[in-house]
Amino acid sequence: MTNNKEILNYTKFFIGILFALSASRFIPHPPNFTSLIALSFYVPAFFGRKYLPAVLFSFVFTDLIIGFHKTTFFTWGSIVLIGYISRYFFKSFLTRISGALLGSIIFFIVTNFGVWLTGIYGYSYSGLLSCYILAIPFFSYNLLSTIIFSSIIEITLKIFKTKKINYKI
Repeated sequence: MTNNKEILNYTKFFIGILFALSASRFIPHPPNFTSLIALSFYVPAFFGRKYLPAVLFSFVFTDLIIGFHKTTFFTWGSIVLIGYISRYFFKSFLTRISGALLGSIIFFIVTNFGVWLTGIYGYSYSGLLSCYILAIPFFSYNLLSTIIFSSIIEITLKIFKTKKINYKI
């Protein structure tokens, strides 16, 4: 960032991300039903990877309040990975939705691998399989929330484009 205006814009954007992520994590909700995956995908896709630290820091901040767990670094790592792949899914509505859904799959695979590494299911193929099978209900909530929050983002984008609102980041 080279000037004060860029720093101010980044700060405003960071506060917006923090508010959106915090609201979806602190308001009572089903397990894994947050805006996390949608924000992790859309923010870097639309505004560039330079905004990925804002998403990650917002996640870290909310984890400070909610509490850390044994797989915290796997969840954070999956968020970074989702943010990095987002630029390859930017071209159209369908590719963006596909990319966001892929983000849910990445989150599911990475975080549950972290759960399996904790040893609670045993270090065997059947333990690994059990870990993923038992996580399917959480995955369904994650998938549903990603669809809903991605739709909200896409509708908002459409409104901005239709009304020709020119918001520069």
